Amino acid sequence: MTKKSIGTEPKLVRWLLIGITVIFLLLMLCLPLMMIFSQAFKKGLNVYFAAVSDKNTLSAVQLTLIATLIAVLLNTIFGLFAAWAISKFTFKRKNLLITLIDLPFSISPVIAGLVFVLAFGRNGVFYEFLYAHDIKIIFALPGIILATIFVTFPFVARELIPLMQAQGTAEEEAAASMGANGWTIFSKITMPNIKWGLLYGIILCSARAMGEFGAVSVVSGHIRGKTNTLPLQVEILYNEYQFSAAFAVASLLVFIAILTLILRNIIEWQGKKHKG
Repeated sequence: MTKKSIGTEPKLVRWLLIGITVIFLLLMLCLPLMMIFSQAFKKGLNVYFAAVSDKNTLSAVQLTLIATLIAVLLNTIFGLFAAWAISKFTFKRKNLLITLIDLPFSISPVIAGLVFVLAFGRNGVFYEFLYAHDIKIIFALPGIILATIFVTFPFVARELIPLMQAQGTAEEEAAASMGANGWTIFSKITMPNIKWGLLYGIILCSARAMGEFGAVSVVSGHIRGKTNTLPLQVEILYNEYQFSAAFAVASLLVFIAILTLILRNIIEWQGKKHKG
């Protein structure tokens, strides 16, 4: 009895599956995107450009980029260290470390933001020390950065850990036996093998950071022009019934998402080309 090869189902079944997939994508992805742009340009280009060039919007863009840059930089460093430790060394509680890295995936961002408020906010554990030294965490840039770091730190590590585990330690051990130091091994052997996976993780981390709402909403205080990121700016404009302006600002996030998707596909293509 021969096994049925993949792709030999009746045409009706194949077209039905393809049709369901296309309809789902149209309803859940394409239609919402079309609505965003139609509402953004509903009152004309002048209203659109006035909304995206408003000083509060530009401040939100700047804050989003600053928080994203710092969070991605620190998460990249952490991801490299964590992946190196987990994949290259054997130690107790390794599975516990992996579980802790995955923790932000299972915790609501709102809860994460609340934890930072309870730790650094008024009546928080560290409030007296922060107040005595005039350090502001909550309702300020540091709190936004901390919240962004927390919700995004698994992305780089989670991209690198399986990649480095699959590569093993044979090349590094061979280089070490020939007298190469740690930096030489990392820069000449490890980094070239993981660079595409690292870039992919950075792209995913950046996209998640720029679109974060829940945790940042809790710690930001919603101070217009000071602690509002792009998602929070969209919420404020929408709550004020400035619908065209809200969708105009939302379109900036859509453009960022599209750019991220393009970069991700380029990196995937380069990674496959490199492997080939």
